[in-house]
Amino acid sequence: MKIRNLKNLAALAVSAVMLCACGANSVSNTSMQGKPEGEQTDAANTAAESTAAANAAEGPLYNFDMPEVGEKIAVITVKDFGEIKIKLFPEQAQKGVDNFVGLAEMNYYDELIFHRIIPHFMNQGGDPTGTGTGGKSIWGDKFDGGIPEGLYHFSGAVAYANSGSTATNGSQFYIVNTDPGEFELGGTYLEDGSIYKYQTFEEAGFTHPKNVQEMYKEKGGTPFLDGSYTVFGQVFEGMDVVRAMGQVETDENDKPLTQVKMESVRIVEYTGE
Repeated sequence: MKIRNLKNLAALAVSAVMLCACGANSVSNTSMQGKPEGEQTDAANTAAESTAAANAAEGPLYNFDMPEVGEKIAVITVKDFGEIKIKLFPEQAQKGVDNFVGLAEMNYYDELIFHRIIPHFMNQGGDPTGTGTGGKSIWGDKFDGGIPEGLYHFSGAVAYANSGSTATNGSQFYIVNTDPGEFELGGTYLEDGSIYKYQTFEEAGFTHPKNVQEMYKEKGGTPFLDGSYTVFGQVFEGMDVVRAMGQVETDENDKPLTQVKMESVRIVEYTGE
């Protein structure tokens, strides 16, 4: 697994401002600095006990619910790659779904590119300028999609990029493109400048329920992004396309050297096929 997570935390920004979104539940490597040794130990033990208790619970999990016949789904046709079919979650992420459906029905996304692709992390697109600095919502400004309950950054999750909070959602979105069973929990820089990768959810300070942790181990994903972005969809067909896109050659800014273009984004009724 590549150690790219600390760099990748800036990859979902929709402006030139560097975004360091470590997740709502993450623990900073500086959180204990300046405290006496005894207080550090007590605080660490208390935090570990709290995290362990939270992680013991089961929680709602909707990502892998299949769409029902007649339900609206999104179909992204990527030139030279194929189709990606996405289940949408209007009950959990109403504003996020309304925005994506509205833009798609306006043909807003047609012919736009995926301007940023990072292998084993995510494919980002939806910016009409193709630079990562543009885009707007159906309401003409940014909007707040919140953090929907029961939707996580498993492989194939679809979420909005933002520039520091979910209140800055626009048209840009990304698709998580990790392999099955491949997931990262984030990490921290050590004093010698090396990177230490967290090995467990507890160590990372994440409070994901046990059933969610087990699903990450099966499906893969980017749990360190949970709590910072609006997840509103999940790929249920076409992950081979998503992963193939994730292998294209890119420049130093993660922009594909050959355009990866959305021929169309259509909202259709699911037929069961």
